[in-house]
Amino acid sequence: MSLGDRIIAQRREKLEFLRSQGIDPFYNRFKPSHTVAQVIQEFGNLSGEELGALNQVFRLAGRLMLVREFGKSVFCHFQDGSSRLQAYIQRQTVGEEAFRLFKKLDLGDIVGFVGTLFRTRTGELTLLVQEFTLLTKSLLPLPEKYHGLTDVERRYRQRYLDLLVNPQVGRVFVQRAAIIRLIRQFLDDRGFLEVETPMMQPIPGGATAKPFVTYHQALDMKLYLRIAPELYLKRLLVGGFNRVYEINRSFRNEGLSSLHNPEFTMLEFYQAYATFEDLMTLTEELVCFVGRELLGTLQLVYQGMEIDLTPPWRRLDLREALISLGGIPAEVVHDHQALVALAQKEGVTLRPGEGYGRALTKLFDLKVEAQLIQPTFVVNYPLETSPLSRKNDDNPEVVDRFELFIAGREMANAFSELNDPVDQRARFEAQLAAHAAGDEEAPHALDEDFLTALEYGMPPAAGEGIGLDRLVMLFTDSPSIRDVILFPQMRPER
Repeated sequence: MSLGDRIIAQRREKLEFLRSQGIDPFYNRFKPSHTVAQVIQEFGNLSGEELGALNQVFRLAGRLMLVREFGKSVFCHFQDGSSRLQAYIQRQTVGEEAFRLFKKLDLGDIVGFVGTLFRTRTGELTLLVQEFTLLTKSLLPLPEKYHGLTDVERRYRQRYLDLLVNPQVGRVFVQRAAIIRLIRQFLDDRGFLEVETPMMQPIPGGATAKPFVTYHQALDMKLYLRIAPELYLKRLLVGGFNRVYEINRSFRNEGLSSLHNPEFTMLEFYQAYATFEDLMTLTEELVCFVGRELLGTLQLVYQGMEIDLTPPWRRLDLREALISLGGIPAEVVHDHQALVALAQKEGVTLRPGEGYGRALTKLFDLKVEAQLIQPTFVVNYPLETSPLSRKNDDNPEVVDRFELFIAGREMANAFSELNDPVDQRARFEAQLAAHAAGDEEAPHALDEDFLTALEYGMPPAAGEGIGLDRLVMLFTDSPSIRDVILFPQMRPER
């Protein structure tokens, strides 16, 4: 039997011993009076004399993380959420029998303590325990104290352990929640209405991506997990809601990477009587609001890169970026055949119906994107890659669209919305032809209800999608999307 197996066997023997002594190892009637965080916040700055004058009894609960025995007394650290506090147990205070029981407890056990606060000789805030109750017996040992949980795969698969032994991980998700609250506050204050739209859709739309397929037995029909909420949010513009947003979970049947998870969170919002240029200003205001409220500054460091969010942000033409930053000669960028040939030489795969427009955007991804460290709006995207965007009035080969890049990666995509139902039908039909030719990411059917909605009249509008996971990565200095998703999708263990 290995050491690990022996430890587990010993813990199970302790479980049975406790039950034999009439002790419930999963007790559920202890009610804490405070959290550890509340105690530290309210009383952490008091002196020993002030703590002694409190004359207040505290009921606290948490997981044993460290135990040090000193004959007739024990010091331990227990953790409640991400906050830890020291407790001091004396045999003469809790009694001989209870003291022996405490010494049988293991790291990882969850215990309820009752006692008063004092400071040790070293000045550490400590709970002087009067009595305690075992609340949950831990049957598996925590990761070894000095090495912690460092295996990346295990951290993601067993996030509960990651949160227990790596306090900085919990702080990331506290910040994630704060970022979402701030976004809601920002949009609510500007008259946007938060809504919910279907996650299961009869026709996947709003983006070009391969969907997940499911089946509804009662309706006897296929349904698709949404790849984007766009077409439903636009229906609400038709219905008279002029400013709407959704913080939504979307699903795309694509590969895994440090920037991609099949299930992810987006902020998507739409504003009637606005253009994509209006949304550039709104995006600057939104991101800067979050930065100031969360970090207290518009300067941050992401993975060693110093980033300044101070507006106005740079605006960059897509083709000019390929020339000035991508190193592609202007005559090649503006020559459709030459650019397609270059893209294919660089390994770009053109799907059915794709040509110059996709070549432009894929070469941009390869040669320019990583260089855009400071916030940059890239504009003048080709019509071919923007099936839901409004054509530019001066140049119908491009659309009124931008993508936002920070730290060398795309953070947002926005455009003035196409509200011409005839034009939209023609673009949908082109996508259908691409799907028939083998493009699995193109829609497989016309969304006739959406086209009907457009025929009733959608006001001129602009809409935007922001990758919330990537925004959280930026503000928490997290290198991978898996670091900001509590339970990322993982390949099966072998």
